[in-house]
Amino acid sequence: MDGILVRGGKPLYGSVKVSGAKNAALPILCATLLSDGESHLRNVPDLHDIATTAQLLSTMGRPVDAAPPSVIVRPGTVTPEAPYDLVKKMRASVLVLGPLTARYGRAKVSLPGGCQIGTRPVDQHLKGLEAMGASIKLDHGYILVESGRLRGAQIVFDMPTVTGTENLMMAAALAKGKTTLVNAAREPEVVELARVLNKMGARVRGAGTNIIDIEGQDELAPFDHAIIPDRIEAGTFLVAAAAAGGDVLVDNVRSDDLEALIAALRGAGVTVEPDGTGIRVVRTGTLRSVDVTTAPHPGFPTDMQAQFMVLMCLAEGTSRIAETVFENRFMHVPELIRMGADLHVEGHTAHVRHVTRLDGASVMATDLRASASLVIAGLVADGETLVRRVYHLDRGYEHIETKLGGLGADVTRVRGLAS
Repeated sequence: MDGILVRGGKPLYGSVKVSGAKNAALPILCATLLSDGESHLRNVPDLHDIATTAQLLSTMGRPVDAAPPSVIVRPGTVTPEAPYDLVKKMRASVLVLGPLTARYGRAKVSLPGGCQIGTRPVDQHLKGLEAMGASIKLDHGYILVESGRLRGAQIVFDMPTVTGTENLMMAAALAKGKTTLVNAAREPEVVELARVLNKMGARVRGAGTNIIDIEGQDELAPFDHAIIPDRIEAGTFLVAAAAAGGDVLVDNVRSDDLEALIAALRGAGVTVEPDGTGIRVVRTGTLRSVDVTTAPHPGFPTDMQAQFMVLMCLAEGTSRIAETVFENRFMHVPELIRMGADLHVEGHTAHVRHVTRLDGASVMATDLRASASLVIAGLVADGETLVRRVYHLDRGYEHIETKLGGLGADVTRVRGLAS
């Protein structure tokens, strides 16, 4: 098992290029099931989750040539079944459910796995498919779906759900008539999927708002598309530079996708300014405490909560970080406390008190974004920090040790660690 060894205390300087968005690439890969022909994805990150999705599509009968940043999905005879041994690795595998049901009238998909940051049920996905005419039952850990051609419907989500919105958008793209999704997720990755569905011939309107209309088509075409930059990777580098100090250009960034995080960084006393196709972040002075509450987009991203918490450990005063999206997303807190952080959790709120230093330690990554937070903590800590179980990190960050090394950080991968 791999680990990441960080020797802290070095400010960051230079530029780093952000990879394509994993959370946009995954649903778009699944959308290839909606058409025949060959689809080509560009600017795809080289990540374990991409490899898992490519393997899943290949297992179901769609050959995939995965050589990131290029991925080609070729025609094939599809068996509409997503087996447990692949789906358990990654929750986003459930995104094949909508396309399989819409295209083939049936699907057998294992209940999903992935990071253990909360229950993240799929009930909203199933509720929507049933409203469109599908028959669903659960059997020995599998979702079994049968349907004729899906019918358009109005579907009101109980709460915004990104994968639920994406699954039902894809299902509706081949349904008969119009589907309206109410209280839909507004994330940039949802908007990106809508762009691709429209390239395929669907008629999707309203993506980026809480009401999305989809006019279903009889058939859809393959596509060629370049994936948008990963806003969470970009945000992670912005916070890393703010925490470690220095002057960093984070290139290939869409600043509109990061408005809440940029506002919080500026509130903390960090200089954050657009610079060409990127964002320059400079921090030379004292950090100020900032309170944040995670929320669906365009609010403060839950996927940046752990990283921002590290920054607030170094800020003067006390900050409060409230987590409203996932109920179990403070698992990085005990590991940060091992490094000297002064943290106290009450319910869904973490109270973060200023400390003058963090100390290097051996820590355990519990999920994808917690892994990134521990690497950032290592950058600012005295001595060495060994982050274990970084297979989580490899699911969402492309060659992070290489990119940080290019900014002057002392970060190396350690292979063959005992679990």
